[in-house]
Amino acid sequence: MNYFPAFLKLDNKKVLIIGGGCIAFKKLEHLLDFTSNISLIALEFSNEMSTVIKEKKLHFEKRSYQKGDIKEFDIVIIAIDNIPLQAEIFEESKQYKCLCNSVDSTEYCDFIFPSYIKKDDLTIAISTSGSSPAVAKHLKRYLQKLIPSNICEFLQEMKELRKTLPKGKERMKILDKKAQNYINSWSDK
Repeated sequence: MNYFPAFLKLDNKKVLIIGGGCIAFKKLEHLLDFTSNISLIALEFSNEMSTVIKEKKLHFEKRSYQKGDIKEFDIVIIAIDNIPLQAEIFEESKQYKCLCNSVDSTEYCDFIFPSYIKKDDLTIAISTSGSSPAVAKHLKRYLQKLIPSNICEFLQEMKELRKTLPKGKERMKILDKKAQNYINSWSDK
């Protein structure tokens, strides 16, 4: 099954990560690019995870998962090796209507984590719908080389320009032409 690409606004969304190992840490790192409203539950936390939890002042509990722990959360990330527990938590997530991601178990996922590039306002997501995360990773590296170093400044300039122009077709034309010229200038170099 293919996943619908969407960018979620995580403001006022509560995220729970179940697990404290290296995979849970990678998910935490990705999420911290977009929110700090993250809680964690695990029997043990890696040294890296403990450091980030302390630095970012994240809520955590050192214990095993208990039924009902997810009820107050909008998004749940299950980063544990216990597949039966992954399935159980996934089924429970339906009761609470929270989105669920079980790492490496796509059958227990409402969404997946794409490989992505983030530079200020620019976010590019790359997914193979779980077919080959390795391909997504290498495509990301390839695309990163193509993005000009001044993209952040250009996007800020476009944001400011949008604020000054009245909405409508004329604004759309002006912004489209400016974006087209910018993109075309990449091939001139």
